[in-house]
Amino acid sequence: MKPIYVGLCGVGTVGGGTATVLKRNAEEIARRAGRPITVKMAANRDIARAREICGSEVEVVDDALAIARHPDIDIVVELIGGTTIAKELVLTAIENGKHVVTANKKLIAEYGNEIFAKAQEKGVIVAFEAAVAGGIPVIKALREGLTANRIEWVAGIINGTSNFILTEMRDKGAAFADVLAEAQRLGYAEADPTFDIEGHDAAHKLTIMSAIAFGIPVQFDKAYLEGISKLQAADIKYAQELGYRIKLLGVTRRRPNGIELRVSPTLIPAKRLIANVDGVMNAILVKGDAVGATMYYGPGAGAEPTASSVIADLVDITRLHTADPEHRVPHLAFQPSQLADLPILPIGEVESCYYLRLNALDQTGVLADVTRILADHGISVDAMLQRPSDQASDDGRDDVVIITHLAIEKNVDAALAKIEALDTINGKIVKLRLEHLNG
Repeated sequence: MKPIYVGLCGVGTVGGGTATVLKRNAEEIARRAGRPITVKMAANRDIARAREICGSEVEVVDDALAIARHPDIDIVVELIGGTTIAKELVLTAIENGKHVVTANKKLIAEYGNEIFAKAQEKGVIVAFEAAVAGGIPVIKALREGLTANRIEWVAGIINGTSNFILTEMRDKGAAFADVLAEAQRLGYAEADPTFDIEGHDAAHKLTIMSAIAFGIPVQFDKAYLEGISKLQAADIKYAQELGYRIKLLGVTRRRPNGIELRVSPTLIPAKRLIANVDGVMNAILVKGDAVGATMYYGPGAGAEPTASSVIADLVDITRLHTADPEHRVPHLAFQPSQLADLPILPIGEVESCYYLRLNALDQTGVLADVTRILADHGISVDAMLQRPSDQASDDGRDDVVIITHLAIEKNVDAALAKIEALDTINGKIVKLRLEHLNG
């Protein structure tokens, strides 16, 4: 059969991996797809490097839009990144009747609604498995494998850089700044690591999974982001004493009044499998009403792991190339006319358990005052730990760590404001969320 011709836009780490795996496994891929999948054109600023990777049989240009308009190209693979040239490229490809495969989480999370609407209008497919968790096929699991389920929640460790930093802080008792420097030296963190450590990367991925899980439009602008840069080694140590580990966790959960969509450092019981996902690895837990909790684990980045997901999308599109648009799997799992208008809840309406650390005078009545204020705001205490403060002083101050039962965040914040106003409490109270993730 006539090959499916691919235009590869961006021949960097993932693009190079995609070209390599497509050539190495060409026969196996063709057997699965039903026809060969061939890179016919590639676009890259460094033309010489792209030619070296793709081979002399591939036409290499420096204009990605030329590929999007080329009559012989069936599928445009966007691996450029960002939301400027990449967005123009994707919309141009769709306008010209091309299917699109992308690994661009930022593009899908911020402009997915516009892109999917245009693709539906033109009768083409936009596939984005590689945009979430690299080589882990979690999009296919959510969109197809769990179709029978009413998804209740999704929780994921979906940024390898942050997970590496938190693992090292826990194992070595080191400060955040020291571990970040080590991550940069090893190439796990960028020179400017903001996108990873402040939760933007994870929130993009979580936004996409939330839309598929609950059948809602992508709404990145309503996601709550809190990174790990202010996390202290003391809190990782105290969490361990209480039987928890801290992870940068993305959580999206169905509530009666809307959808939670949040990324923040979160305590997880150490006995949970996901709490033991360390280093740069990713893992996603999905709770469905029929299947229960399922977990997806693997490398969240890298040339060939991410290429694995890109090529899986190419095979899917090849199989569906001749199918009528109405017989294809919808971009966000639900039929476009059936997307729900459930609101994304503001962080104050989120319900969670909490870890609280306060620096208090070690004297009679202090803890009674603290627990009374918590009780006045409907917050009950699950566990408590008192230790001498790391900041040695002569005034007898201790660190007091409190684990709460489920509470509404705005009530917790109101209680903490009153506790911080007590003369016996020193400075700001550390507040971290806690998820039991027990299905």
